[in-house]
Amino acid sequence: MATASNSVLFPSSDSLRTRPEPISISPPPNPIQFLSTVPSNNPLPWRFIAPTMAITSHPQSNSFPTFPTVMDINQIREILPHRFPFLLVDRVIEYTPGVSAVAIKNVTINDNFFPGHFPDRPIMPGVLMIEAMAQAGGIAMLQPEVGGGSQDNNFFFAGIDKVRFRKPVIAGDTLVMRMTLVKFQKRFGLAKMEGKAYVGGSLVCEGEFMMVSAASS
Repeated sequence: MATASNSVLFPSSDSLRTRPEPISISPPPNPIQFLSTVPSNNPLPWRFIAPTMAITSHPQSNSFPTFPTVMDINQIREILPHRFPFLLVDRVIEYTPGVSAVAIKNVTINDNFFPGHFPDRPIMPGVLMIEAMAQAGGIAMLQPEVGGGSQDNNFFFAGIDKVRFRKPVIAGDTLVMRMTLVKFQKRFGLAKMEGKAYVGGSLVCEGEFMMVSAASS
């Protein structure tokens, strides 16, 4: 019967002292720079997909690009009247007044809806995805130069159409929501918006939103 050699079973002290060459992770290009050129009816391109880690042989600090900040949470709170646990927008990463807004919601296991939806498989409720998208749309509309907006002149739901949920959103995901104004009748305070939400470049939810100004309701 063949036996393993002593050199395999008992490696020499020299081999034990040998260490593999350290590796590091290089970040991809900024994943947000394309946003201003993406048509609202197209899925987000490859750069929005979770970055692929490239292994290099040169040690360096592990750093990854982050979403830009056009509006932080404090600025959002000055526009939207919502508060915990119903403020579902964490940051605005692109914004054109009266045209569109791109915002993110960081979905974490600490969100208060996960203990009941569902205990064994935490999934973000679809109605809350729609609410988060509506809040992102409100940021685009609740501006003095657009609808004379303020916390005293909010927008309410008037209707939602053609809503489709494509994939579940789970704890750990970053929900990226693009809301685009399709039509705005300032005289009646009516706004029609198209919304799409993505996770890692994949479309997870879409729909058409009709909103009405609280001042005209």
